[in-house]
Formats: sequence, C-alpha cells, structure tokens
Amino acid sequence: MSSDNHKLKIQFTDVFKRQVRGLAKRYKRIKLDIQPVLDQLQSGDLVGDQIQGTGFTVFKVRIKNSDIQKGKSGGYRLIYYIKTSENILCVFCQSTEFYSEKSGALYCINAPY
Repeated sequence: MSSDNHKLKIQFTDVFKRQVRGLAKRYKRIKLDIQPVLDQLQSGDLVGDQIQGTGFTVFKVRIKNSDIQKGKSGGYRLIYYIKTSENILCVFCQSTEFYSEKSGALYCINAPY
C-alpha cells in the first residue's frame, strides 16, 4: 500500500482525541510517542497486527511509553481502521494499564465508522 509521494489522510475519532487528551495528563510525552506511528501510517506503511473478527480492516499497534520503563508491553495500544485506500481512521488509544484486548476489539466492532 506504500506509494512514492502520496500521503494518506489520517483522521481521528472523538473518542481517540479524548483518550489521548486524558492520557496526556498522566503521560506527558504521549504525543511524541505516537507521532512516529502516525508518520508511518501517513506514508502508507501499515504497522501492527490486524484484529480478526471485526468485519473491518482494523489494526492494533503497540507503542512504547517513554514516560515509564516497561518497553512496548507496558506502553500504549493504538487501534486504527483502514477507511478507504486513502483514509485511515485512528479509533482507539489506551495505556496497557487500563486496556484489554477485548475492549479494543469490541469498540472497533461497534464503532460508528
């Protein structure tokens, strides 16, 4: 899906924006942590693992939290949806402290895309 000069458009759900804002109160560097992933997505690199059983093209990405010392396993989970061949929708972002795989997948199934 990668292309030379064509950048994909990344959109954010209100839930995603609210979650990042809430996490930023606790983890000051969250925006710096997730920006490289957003840059990769914008350039067309589909990072992470596809979530099966949602009925949509949805991916989960593990992101290191630079505010704590636990690596990717103690970081963030960002869930995004391939809306069209040119649009990606960031749906869900949560810290692993509060995240469960089931809650992220259920949100993706029920999300108003």
